[in-house]
Amino acid sequence: MSTAALSGRVVDFRLGPWTSFFLRRTGRLVVSLAALVTAAFAMIHFVPGDPVRGALGMNATPEAVAARKEQLGLNDSLITQYKHFVSGLFHGDLGESITARVSVSSMIGDRLPATLEIAIYAFVLIMVVSIPLGMAMAVFTLNGRRRRSELAFASSTGAIVAIPEFLLAVGLASVFGVSLGWFPVALREGPDSYVLPVLALAITPIAALSRIVRVEALRVFETDYMRTARAKRLPTRLLYLRHALPNLLTSSLTLGGLILSSLLAGTVLIENVFAWPGLGMTIVQAILQKDYPLVQGIVLVYGAAALVIHFAVDLAVAVADPKSTIRGS
Repeated sequence: MSTAALSGRVVDFRLGPWTSFFLRRTGRLVVSLAALVTAAFAMIHFVPGDPVRGALGMNATPEAVAARKEQLGLNDSLITQYKHFVSGLFHGDLGESITARVSVSSMIGDRLPATLEIAIYAFVLIMVVSIPLGMAMAVFTLNGRRRRSELAFASSTGAIVAIPEFLLAVGLASVFGVSLGWFPVALREGPDSYVLPVLALAITPIAALSRIVRVEALRVFETDYMRTARAKRLPTRLLYLRHALPNLLTSSLTLGGLILSSLLAGTVLIENVFAWPGLGMTIVQAILQKDYPLVQGIVLVYGAAALVIHFAVDLAVAVADPKSTIRGS
């Protein structure tokens, strides 16, 4: 067979750019998930002290502690425990809570919807408010116009970004819950109870993302194709919505993915401020009770959610801007 024929056959077996990109991202996700599972397994074994003794209390008899360890499989070798742990994950089994003596999977299943609700509502609010706000401020202050408005926007959003989320949550609860009595300040009871936790999660990211969108929009407005569109005297609506907005989607999607994963972590503080019955409040109670199987399971859920979100954002950005994303990956 000639050399030309052989090289042609090699070319025929090359993967397309989309297939290669998808396989690389999937492989990276699988490796990251494997590292997360291993780190979560190691966590319970490298924490100082005896978690079973800590969970059962100092008054528990040695026989009760030993029996509980045997029941949880903690007397097996690390390799055997790791095999059982990984095998259980494939069957949706995250072990048993030391203190509650029920399945960790069922506890997470009961509390995860409450956490997802406020995180998703906050994310939708962030994207709906920050992108139009950032674009509007960019148009409003284009070419150095309205310097006072620009200064007021930069100062106010900068001050909001500097406030820690838990202080913002306490302030919202104090003003709108305790002083004005407009919304409940604790528990998940009716639509009104969602307002303050969602606002506490969303206000800081709205301020941060709107500042970034404004700067990015000003950059887009100075590009050649926007000058050409303005020279054609296109209507303002078409100029900004059809030509400028699509070019902001790549950066907005990337930042949105980072914000969504950070919102899940932010629920830990917000849920404890508003006594919200989600995973955030559960993991704090589990840490205080040294219920490490439950902590382990919740850490896995948070970590896996963050990795899957980043994977989905990578795919979304590739769809929105395939030339730069796939070529640069």
